[in-house]
Amino acid sequence: MPLPSERRYTSADYWSLPEGQRAELIDGQLYNMAPPSRIHQKLISQFTLILGEYIRNNHGSCEVYPAPFAVNLDSEDQNWVEPDVSVICEKEKLTDRGCTGAPDLIIEIVSPSSRRMDYGTKMALYSDAGVREYWIVDPEKERTTIYHFEEDAAPTIVPFAQTASVGIFKKLQIKLSDLLI
Repeated sequence: MPLPSERRYTSADYWSLPEGQRAELIDGQLYNMAPPSRIHQKLISQFTLILGEYIRNNHGSCEVYPAPFAVNLDSEDQNWVEPDVSVICEKEKLTDRGCTGAPDLIIEIVSPSSRRMDYGTKMALYSDAGVREYWIVDPEKERTTIYHFEEDAAPTIVPFAQTASVGIFKKLQIKLSDLLI
């Protein structure tokens, strides 16, 4: 939910937030971020471990960053988001502040307060910014919606009990129900 205001916020406002306050800047509006649940945090940790191990074991050059990690999607200092998990394969996009440009893979874990944002606003934002792959992991509905933006605009919906393939890593498959044990 955006902070109530008629004004348009800038990246200076985003970077001036008080220590510990998390928000995202999208199209001139600041959106507060609610504290995550335990399941939310568990999934972020599991994804970070699995993706990191895969990259390391395959001598990959991509890097995995869990939230909070700032991503400036448009490289113009206008839209700052904090995806739950970001995978960046182009090192030149990494700065001291986070990532400048679109990550290759973004994973968002749906919370009751983020449902509309994850499925609507962020899906469009990530597609427009050039994110290659976007996963919406929905613990309440026990399914993952996967967009492979380079291939098709239509999503694939994978129940937690089935295996999902990570498109940017052709040999990596993840069964979400295994992550929640």
